[in-house]
Parts: sequence; C-alpha cells; structure tokens
Amino acid sequence: MTILAPLALSLTLPLPAAAGDIHQARDVALEVTELAGNLENPWSVEVLPDGGYIVSERPGRMRIVRDGRTSEPLGGLPRINEIGQGGLLDIALSPDFANSRRLFFTAAFRGEGGYGTAVFSARLSANERRLENVERIFLMNKLSSAGQHFGSRIAISPQGNLFFGIGDRGEMNRSQDAKDHAGSILHITPDGRPAPGNPAQSGADWLPEIYSIGHRNPQGIVIDTATGTLYTVEHGARGGDEINAPSAGNNYGWPVISYGKHYSGAEIGVGKAAEGFEQPVHYWDPSIAPGAMAVYRGEMFPEWDGDFLVAALKYQLLSRIERNEDGSIGGEERLIQGEYGRIRDVKVAPDGSILLVTDEGDGQLLRITRADQS
Repeated sequence: MTILAPLALSLTLPLPAAAGDIHQARDVALEVTELAGNLENPWSVEVLPDGGYIVSERPGRMRIVRDGRTSEPLGGLPRINEIGQGGLLDIALSPDFANSRRLFFTAAFRGEGGYGTAVFSARLSANERRLENVERIFLMNKLSSAGQHFGSRIAISPQGNLFFGIGDRGEMNRSQDAKDHAGSILHITPDGRPAPGNPAQSGADWLPEIYSIGHRNPQGIVIDTATGTLYTVEHGARGGDEINAPSAGNNYGWPVISYGKHYSGAEIGVGKAAEGFEQPVHYWDPSIAPGAMAVYRGEMFPEWDGDFLVAALKYQLLSRIERNEDGSIGGEERLIQGEYGRIRDVKVAPDGSILLVTDEGDGQLLRITRADQS
C-alpha cells in the first residue's frame, strides 16, 4: 500500500541534505545533520515506512517531518496535561503499522485524584493530518499531584504486546508495592489487557499488568532485536542511573538498594546490594540523567553491533556502552558532549543511522551517519 504524504508536503520537491557537523569518535568519524528545528521540547521520534518521521512534543503536539519540512500539528489528539516532567511523551508504531497505521503513545493524564501516566492507541490518517480512533487503553491506578517521574517509553514485543515503564511519581516507597503501578515495568496487550507471562498469572500477589518492580524512573526501554532481551534505563537520584534487564517477577531494588545517594547526600536504603533484589547491568555515578536507550543493530556502524546507546540530558551527550561478545559490559565512549543540548531520545533507523531529539524549547531532530556516507 502506498502511503500518501499530506498535500502541503507532496507539492514540494525534496530538499538537498544540508552539510552536517563532523565529530570524531574513537573508531569512526560521525556526521550530525539537522533534519528539523524549532521543535518545542521534542520527546520521541519514530521512522515511518516511507522514510518520514513522526515526532512528539511534550506540550502536546505531534508533527510529521519529511523532505526538510515539518508539518503543522496533527489533529485528533486527546487533551494532553503538561505538568512538570509530564505531557505528551513516547510514540511507538505497531509492528503492522504499514497496513494498519496504528500507533501507541504515552502521556500525562489528569483524572480524579491528580495526574498519572496513560497509554493511548490511535491510527494515523491516510493524509497524515490527524489521529483517528484514539482510545485510552491504560491509566495507572493511583493518581497524584506530583509533576515528576511519569516514565514512560514503550517497547513492543514480537507478539505485539507493550512493555512500558512508570516512575515512582516522586514517592519512592511506591516502587516496592506490587499493587501500585508506580515504579514498575508494565506489560499489556494492544487493547490494554494484562499480557501473558506476567507474575500474577503464576500466583504472585501483584497487579495483573505489572511485570517487574523496584524502578525509580525508567525513561528508556528497548528490546534487543538480536536476542529478544528487554532492557531499561532509569534515572537514579544523585548518582545511581541504571541499565537493567527486567524479567517477570523480579525486584530491581529502588529505594532499598541503589548506587547513588539522595540529593541531600544521605544514604539510600541499605546500600548497594541486598538479598532478593536484582543488580543492574550497568550504572553511572555521577548521574548522566538518561533520557532513552537503544541497542545498536545496523549496517552503518558494524563496529558498534550490540552496543547500548543512551541519550543523556545532564551532560548533553550520547553514551555508547560497549558490550563484549558474551554480552558483558566493556568501556564507555561519550559522543557529541555539549554540542546540541539535552539529548532526550535515541533511535536506530532502518538504514543504521542514529536519530536523536534534543529536549529544548527550540529542540532539534538530528541524524548521525558515518562522515563518509550520507
């Protein structure tokens, strides 16, 4: 099926790519090119089947970027509640998007008792001007007035089910309550029901949608396409940002164990390890404030195959975490540090290039390629 661009875009010829900035990484030269600018706090980007991009802006807008042009905001979105760190957050395309045009997105939602994280399903119209059939398929069970720690990226499994994270909403002990969606990784079907394989189905006294607990504020989540392993990256307090590999029924420790300290300097919980709590795959101290993560699988940078790419807000960088052949963690390389602002999202495009969005009032959509190829 041919996907038609909006009329305003289809009447313009593709613009030649502007020359990018060259940055030298450890083993390859990188070219960073702006695909779009003047975006207000962009939070997420996805690649459409024809090579265009759909981008979310936290104040509550989605736009299409194609051929150097950025569309007007799409119509049809529900009311988005921008509060603190909350607003319009992640976008994820259904695996059958090319035929169904279905997508999912997360957002802050206001209801009785305050605000919380919600997940929506929708379809992108054929002319790419609006969302249709918008439906809220999930809302966390305990709302509050807090403006922080909403999560909330989405990863879609090969079976089409959704994994996503919700932070502790600023009330850290909620992360240890398996009857509270806060501080958890959730696992639901595309219509919002509990997905198969969750702990409650094996008799655990957990809410049926919860997959794992003990998370502080997971803002990155990805499934490694080569291994099927689920990974998350989450904010620590003063230090203690973590990459985890959540498994059903496991507890990842917050706030009982942590590699960081409270912002006051006080110790957190009982220390760095305790029986019954999982250790992270990797951690940072001091914090880099991770915004999202990807596992690199692509042809453009074969020397990075399997490495973690983590967007960082605090130091305005892209962190590449090397992984050895056995999956163990190697060294870290910090790319484009301080060059473009707070990096909020990172995605690996189908051609192996790397996409970033910068969480600024005049944010950008950026593309990283090898410096010797477009």
